[in-house]
Amino acid sequence: MNHNNFEYLRTQVKFTGFGEGLENEMKEKMQKQTPDFYIAHKTKLGNDVVSSILYFKKSAQTDMYFFNHYEISLKPEQSKDEIVQAFYINKGNNITLKEAYNLMNGRAVNKNLLNKEDQVYNAWMQLDFKQTDAHGNYKMKQFHEKYGYDLNTALEKYPIKELANEQDKSRLFESLQKGNRQSVTFLQNCSEQKHFIEANPQFKTINIYDSHIQRLNNKKSQYERQEQSESQTTKKNAKNVRQQQGNADDSFEVLKASNKKKKKQSNSSS
Repeated sequence: MNHNNFEYLRTQVKFTGFGEGLENEMKEKMQKQTPDFYIAHKTKLGNDVVSSILYFKKSAQTDMYFFNHYEISLKPEQSKDEIVQAFYINKGNNITLKEAYNLMNGRAVNKNLLNKEDQVYNAWMQLDFKQTDAHGNYKMKQFHEKYGYDLNTALEKYPIKELANEQDKSRLFESLQKGNRQSVTFLQNCSEQKHFIEANPQFKTINIYDSHIQRLNNKKSQYERQEQSESQTTKKNAKNVRQQQGNADDSFEVLKASNKKKKKQSNSSS
């Protein structure tokens, strides 16, 4: 067995999100020098049990093994049936177990990726549950920087308490970029309300849920309508002030002209 190869794979598996509990089984199977092998893994994320199978393949030219891909079996929130999705281990484009879990639940993940020319670019990724590839995997949608989704702009439309503190704001951004559904505090009518939010790059907004994880589509619209209403009220008040000022100026000019006329008539009589 190639010890350096083992250490590299052990680290790779760990930082892909599978921890350190698989290394003994991986070592045993590498020592057998079989052309390929797999390792099963099971963990709990949130309220879900996530079952995974990690696939390893030996090089045809050397004694080195490669961690090719892993498959996840999961029953997502939006699906009645369990689905299986493969995530491939590529240079600079690896998706961690937690990110894969978030993607399979329909959420978006933000990552720095490498193109074919090894150039780094940033994009939001999201599974397209309406399209599959030749292997039966759901295709991946990408929303690049030029698409115009700005997470900060999307968040600032709402009265989120955590945005007022730079450290809390930074943690919130990091969590949402990993695809998490994050707990936040909404400040509404002098009270605090617990909500959950997640990034929605396709529609350049965020999804909002109440404390029971019920989607607040109407509530979201209410926040936007309230913001628009307040803006319109401010503009209307400003317009009324200008009109009142204009009327006052007109009245002053009329009074001034009337006094001037009376003065002229008085001088003429004398």
